Amino acid sequence: MFFAVALPAAVAQPGSPQLPQAGQQAQQARPAQPIEADRVAAVVNDEVITLHELRARLATVERQLRKQGTPLPPQAVLEQQLLERMIIDRVQIQFAKETGMRIGDGEVDAALRRIADGNRMPLPDFKSAIERDGIAWAKFREDIRDEMTVARLREREVDTRVVISEGEIDNYLASAEAQGGGGAQMLHLAHIIVRVPEQATQQQLAKSGARAEQALQQLRAGEDFAKVAAAYSDAPDALSGGAMGARPADRLPGLYADAAKNLNPGEVSGVLRSPAGFHIIKLLARQGSVAAMPALKQTRARHILVKVNELVSEAEARRKLVGLKERLDNGADFAELARLNSNDLSAAKGGDLGWLYQGDTVPDFERAMDALKIGEISQPVQSPFGFHLIQVLERRTEEASPERRRMVARAALRERKSDEAYQDWIRQMRDRAYVEYRLEDK
Repeated sequence: MFFAVALPAAVAQPGSPQLPQAGQQAQQARPAQPIEADRVAAVVNDEVITLHELRARLATVERQLRKQGTPLPPQAVLEQQLLERMIIDRVQIQFAKETGMRIGDGEVDAALRRIADGNRMPLPDFKSAIERDGIAWAKFREDIRDEMTVARLREREVDTRVVISEGEIDNYLASAEAQGGGGAQMLHLAHIIVRVPEQATQQQLAKSGARAEQALQQLRAGEDFAKVAAAYSDAPDALSGGAMGARPADRLPGLYADAAKNLNPGEVSGVLRSPAGFHIIKLLARQGSVAAMPALKQTRARHILVKVNELVSEAEARRKLVGLKERLDNGADFAELARLNSNDLSAAKGGDLGWLYQGDTVPDFERAMDALKIGEISQPVQSPFGFHLIQVLERRTEEASPERRRMVARAALRERKSDEAYQDWIRQMRDRAYVEYRLEDK
């Protein structure tokens, strides 16, 4: 909807015989300018995505694509694709809120510091750089919070529910031995996913299949893969050209690993079909084998855990650990404070967790632990179990035992299955949401 707003005419002195003419001249000198009111682009359950939000995100994405050197798809196509991604993000954020998941300000601050460090900039300089790009710092901060929420939601709802059987582990290890222990090849892939609804009709399947074929035709006509991914892919990584990074073949979805066997670097597969939808992959590069069972890093750590429950809120748990951290910084004994305050069985051992292998702890805990120097004590770290103070005591590496080999195999199989499970979960969440598009009303 548009409103024509006329600027006020010049005000004449009372009694002036020229008032009507002066008003007309002022209106002619300053013609009315149409101002577009903010409109609703889509309704997602009980919330809306406004056209202003969509255009702001579109401007950010276009800047990112230009920086990456990715050719831009037509604006209308990119706008529609971006709206669908915003809908999926909004559905996940809504679900997280409904189920009590929240990323605290301290965690967001820590993440921003890590991002600034990754860009080799002090946080104030990083903030200035973001604002020079035309992005409000408060908005950037909330976007990071949302990204962290979605990542933690995936860990809780998908990754922890993937089941790996002992038979699958046996087959994995037998396959590794058949390859002479050389491990799997390292593959750099990019992909496009055209998602289909969970209980798709034949018409919906045909429409999605035709869309995937259209993307494939553009690729075979020489169009840039990243541009086509930005225009067609429903995957979360679409705006980074669909690049999946380098992964061992045995940690890729089976559909991708099998298709990549027949590709040379630079080649594109045909349209592949899975329960989640239609896929196209491109092999960017193929490297030599990676060790199937490398020497494994171990960390000896201890912690103080304060659980969140009906009696202890997140804010109270964090506040308690901030106080304990201050005492530790002033020379208090970690083991003694753990015995008195930690809410788990390790309390009796002064919080000592023993030697931990990679993958033994939840991702949030492991990331924080790996970032610590020996002897350093973390800030409060949130995990699905509550809030922790973590201290690293020692580190070492050792060759994998038979039990550890099975754990590594389980982790590889879990990573392979997790991608497929996440796509299925996203599809289910999207299908259950009430979505009403309003862009067509422009």
